[in-house]
Amino acid sequence: MLDVDVVRCPAGPFHRSPFWCRRWWEPEATDRRHGLTLRDLNNRQETPHARPQARAIGRFLDTGSVVNNTCTPEEDRAAVAGDAVSGSEKRRAAVLGSPIRHSLSPTLHRTAYAALGLTGWSYDAMECDEAALPAFVEQLGPEWAGLSLTMPLKRVALTVADEVSALAHAVGAANTLLLGQRGEPRRAENTDVAGILAALREAGVDRVSASVVLGAGGTAQAALAALRELGETTPTVLVRDPSRTADLRAAADRLGVAPMISGGLLDGEIPDAEVIISTLPPGAADALSRQLWVGRPVVLDVVYTPWPTPLAASAITAGCPTVSGLAVLLHQAVAQCELMTGRPAPTAQMRAALDAAVTRQPG
Repeated sequence: MLDVDVVRCPAGPFHRSPFWCRRWWEPEATDRRHGLTLRDLNNRQETPHARPQARAIGRFLDTGSVVNNTCTPEEDRAAVAGDAVSGSEKRRAAVLGSPIRHSLSPTLHRTAYAALGLTGWSYDAMECDEAALPAFVEQLGPEWAGLSLTMPLKRVALTVADEVSALAHAVGAANTLLLGQRGEPRRAENTDVAGILAALREAGVDRVSASVVLGAGGTAQAALAALRELGETTPTVLVRDPSRTADLRAAADRLGVAPMISGGLLDGEIPDAEVIISTLPPGAADALSRQLWVGRPVVLDVVYTPWPTPLAASAITAGCPTVSGLAVLLHQAVAQCELMTGRPAPTAQMRAALDAAVTRQPG
């Protein structure tokens, strides 16, 4: 047995779904006996002994990242088929947060269930604040498969779970709670990182060496993890008040990232970068819309309504590749769907439903 640094032990078959066979996250976990990290093992899978070691460490850390390039499509499909629930089985899921009335998550998940033939599955939006979450989770019955968690619940979610994934622990936030399927314990996961990463990759971003993150909240912490996956370990983070960045600094330390944190967020020009990610709430970045956009960076604004935001409109006018928060919303939901159902998510159908829902929204 390998002697491995772990956060939590694995809990369940959902780690074999196609989502976890992608290299979303590669913590520098070390096999202490051989002095190898996960990244080393990923790079050495062509050697006879490295592949089983990589799988073993992946099971213990249960990130699944080391499965990358070891799972064939046939193995993926077989694993998912073995884990997937019956379509007629009565299962419930919901998105919780406050406010929650305008959430587009029900559109995404219900579309996925319909496309997958999960006729017994339902998905609702429920108002819930931080104080109410523990009692809400405790009273859920066995028919519940999982919860999607939005603000302000992403940090408190870690405290109501029996287990916390390595990624959610490192980021310091969870947007997904898996509710004991097949006798498994409640498990906190983070798919926001996957959402940001997939959105950037759709915009053609494969590697990053210079980046700027606007804001210091939970989404900014997820952005640091996504940028780390793209090779960026020294991002610039612009905030209003550097004295209120303790959570961000702690997450950066766990992620192995060394950000340069600077105050005066709204005081001047955004530094030159290849990628700029705004994690600010609606309206908060409007004062930054008078940018010169030197070098035409990729600009991702997590806000998606109204779109384009003044910041995004300025970037579009300057010819910058610009990514809406809708892409992040879509891809984090794709990952959630796969975790909850054990089936490959119907991304194309979910994207079409999301676009249609946004078109129908007033304003």
